[in-house]
This record gives sequence, structure tokens and C-alpha cells, in this order.
Amino acid sequence: MSFFSTIRSYVLWQHERGTLHYDIMVTLILLFIFLSPRVINFNDKPAATEPHRTGVVVTSDGSGGVVYEIEASRINAANEVGIRSQLLNIIGPISGATSIVKYEKVSDASGTQEYRVWVKRNQ
Repeated sequence: MSFFSTIRSYVLWQHERGTLHYDIMVTLILLFIFLSPRVINFNDKPAATEPHRTGVVVTSDGSGGVVYEIEASRINAANEVGIRSQLLNIIGPISGATSIVKYEKVSDASGTQEYRVWVKRNQ
């Protein structure tokens, strides 16, 4: 069998299962699958997105409640009543009728300040 006829038989997949040529074809395919990402840049990285476009992160508190984390830059009130009112205005469209149980102003590792707000649903 000449070299070109062997290549042609590989391309046309003409070898029976269990033969040496079949095993070589399968090995070449597996090598391509596992080694090509290291050599070829497929540009398959996810698009960079803004993680929290609304500035609000909603998490569970572990006991059936919900905790909202709101960027402190979105709150510009100076007194407690104004802060609670602005927090409810931000949380309201997301959660519906709720009331604030408690809130605290915290800083994360990068120094960004935010309000952590525990809420309960109004029945």
C-alpha cells in the first residue's frame, strides 16, 4: 500500500475496527482533541461582563431569609430614615413588598463600601 493510498484510506475511514490502522486513526483523533487547545488559540474565552449591573447582589442568609448587598455609592442620605427609604426603593422592584429587618455598612477586601440589608417579606 503506498503512502497516499494509506492517507486516503484514513480520510475515507476504510479500515475495520480492531486493526492497526483503525487504532492509529483513533489515536490521531484523540491527540488532536487533547493537544490542540494547547497549541491553537480558539478565542473561546467568555465575554467580559459587568458582574452586577444594578449594583445589587442577592444572597440567602441560610435560614430562609434574603440578604441584599447594595453599593454604598447608591445611597446619599445622611439620616437613618433616609437610608432605610432609599434602601427600600432599591430593593422594592427586585423583591416586592418587604420590610428591612436590619442593615449594616460594610467594606469588602478591596475597600469598596456597601450596605448589607436583611429583609422579610410582608404578608
